[in-house]
Amino acid sequence: MPDTEEIDGDNYVSPRYLAGSTCDADPALAPLLALGFDLHHDNLANAYVTAPDHRVRLGFLPEGDDDGLWRISAYRDRFAPPAWGVSFNDTAPTEFVTAFTTALAQAYTAGPDIYLAEPDLKDPELGAFDAVVPLIKNGWQFQHPRWGVMELQSPDGMATCEYTTGRLDPEKELTTLEARWHLWGGPKNGYARWYATATTNTPTALVKAITQSVSDPAPLPRWRDSMLLGLRQAAQLTPITPPAPPVPTPLDVQRALTRRPPAFGTRSVPRWSTATLPPAPAAPRTAARR
Repeated sequence: MPDTEEIDGDNYVSPRYLAGSTCDADPALAPLLALGFDLHHDNLANAYVTAPDHRVRLGFLPEGDDDGLWRISAYRDRFAPPAWGVSFNDTAPTEFVTAFTTALAQAYTAGPDIYLAEPDLKDPELGAFDAVVPLIKNGWQFQHPRWGVMELQSPDGMATCEYTTGRLDPEKELTTLEARWHLWGGPKNGYARWYATATTNTPTALVKAITQSVSDPAPLPRWRDSMLLGLRQAAQLTPITPPAPPVPTPLDVQRALTRRPPAFGTRSVPRWSTATLPPAPAAPRTAARR
């Protein structure tokens, strides 16, 4: 367990899909920067990360045109449209983005056959099922079937994952919520809702990194006063307190009882003083006998 001084927060938030963003991009950028990805900023403080071969690009866009804070895409040809794209909005827990970029860094290291791997075109739903396995294992339930949509919902009904079948418009997948994968969570009303999308050709392993993080039962640390009100009201907050001192073992007690006293005791030693004391009063004289 990490030291409480190292935990960035004063409360644990459960379930984690109600934690909200940390507003700190560094943890999510770190896996890609460690591989030598180039980082630069524009004059609006948006950040852009590009792979050495320019086939993977990430945008962190706090000053973008919409609420799509994170936009990640991969390319077979650097001058062609993206092969796939993933997005997270500005209230998505940063840990979800970090889980994705960590998996992306591993896939990029393995090569384009991995990070550009297309789902099985003969049976794409089979690959999709592999990505929802973490949700099922953590208690998410399939909802009433709708034509062309596979939907799972968290046990409390406050997070949802949708997979849409059939042919989709590639342009809309990249620019709207009409993507192959659409996950969201949070209170139904207000600005605390988050979403994540992934387009048709996003490798299943990368989508699975998101679903694993979203459904992970482990809570996330947050500063209570920095959370949106809707999240504080909907989530379970557990204060982070310093760990209790360890309980002494029977061996510790025995050692304490058998410990020998010091060889020399201590005693009080008066200090010298330079202060002048008043003379003591003279004793009364008695009359001499005659």
